[in-house]
Amino acid sequence: MSDEEKKVRMLLKSVIFHYHGLDEIEKQDLESTSIQLEAQKELEWALEFVAEDYITAFDRARAYLNDIIGDYPKTKRVDLINMVWEANNLKGFITEMEATAMLKLAKDWGVENELISLALH
Repeated sequence: MSDEEKKVRMLLKSVIFHYHGLDEIEKQDLESTSIQLEAQKELEWALEFVAEDYITAFDRARAYLNDIIGDYPKTKRVDLINMVWEANNLKGFITEMEATAMLKLAKDWGVENELISLALH
């Protein structure tokens, strides 16, 4: 996996998790993912990106991710939405704010129907 994809994955999880405030399960998931992907520096970068301005973090991340992910094959875009959907399910629920954020990204990436399918299962 390229460093760019590691940044994408860590930023995507970080910005969705921070949408309502990072809880302990989400913090552990971020750490675990960074270890699994050998992406500790990418996690640090993502956390700094979010911390720069929590209020605008999602919009800034959305713009950043859209510039990169638009060129990804559809299967990879679906994989990214699935990754963040599954990560949010670790805590046993997904907030309306998180679901809305994921829907916005899925729509941007042309995988809205795939996300809805995930939510129905």
